[in-house]
Amino acid sequence: MDRASRIEALKHARSYRQAHLDPEFLGRVELRPVRLQLELMKPDLIMHEQGVESTIVVFGGTRILERAEAERRVEAATAALARNPADANLQRALRIAQNVLKKSNYYEEAREFGRIVSSICQIDHRCDYVVVTGGGPGIMEAANRGAMDVGAKSMGLNITLPFEQEPNAFITPELCFEFKYFAMRKMHFLMRAKAMVAFPGGFGTMDELFETLTLIQTKKMDRIPVILFGRDYWSRLVDWDMFVEEGAISPDDLDLIDYAETAQEAWRIIDDFYRDRPQPKLPRGA
Repeated sequence: MDRASRIEALKHARSYRQAHLDPEFLGRVELRPVRLQLELMKPDLIMHEQGVESTIVVFGGTRILERAEAERRVEAATAALARNPADANLQRALRIAQNVLKKSNYYEEAREFGRIVSSICQIDHRCDYVVVTGGGPGIMEAANRGAMDVGAKSMGLNITLPFEQEPNAFITPELCFEFKYFAMRKMHFLMRAKAMVAFPGGFGTMDELFETLTLIQTKKMDRIPVILFGRDYWSRLVDWDMFVEEGAISPDDLDLIDYAETAQEAWRIIDDFYRDRPQPKLPRGA
């Protein structure tokens, strides 16, 4: 090999790549602290560039659908069961489809909440109370969609999962992020949050809800409104009084939770909370 060829081979060697242009290097286990730092910095810098002053976190079930789609699934489950009435799995599938249909009103309420918050708070080029969701379908799609309905910005914090995961179509493109680490995603949910609204949902919703309540209870963050949408769902899902009776939490800890049944009611709770209260110092998480 002549001199020129050897030099060209050296220039194409992995070791010759600049560190920030070497994905294999950045993906090493030893570089995890750097990746965590980058996941903290990149969204933070972009939010600052986009003028995002504060946010309202909206979480809820990815499987809650618009009424028309929920009705279609009930019809399909009914037809499938009619063909095999003794099938226990099909019976259960129909019950689940019917329960999802019962919750379809939450999709429209989440969309309306996104409209209300965005139209009131994103004025005069300010980006206060920007709706931020987990970026997925269902309730999160509805909240992002409501912001888009009024021409406002909204955020989606997606997460890399083993199964197919993609952002919903209503997130502002400049504020759509994908995270590798749940820890960094959690920080960005709450660093600028002025409220959290939890619609009926599953493990992910419960995770974010209890994370927020724990941080407020332990005074790791200022108190913000934590609103559970749909008292009947939450009271059947979680026996809050049992926490108190078992001595696991203080009676006053239940005061950290509010309930709402409509988008207007949820917004009124947030508006009343801040009317005579100093605004929290943002961003948090330092």
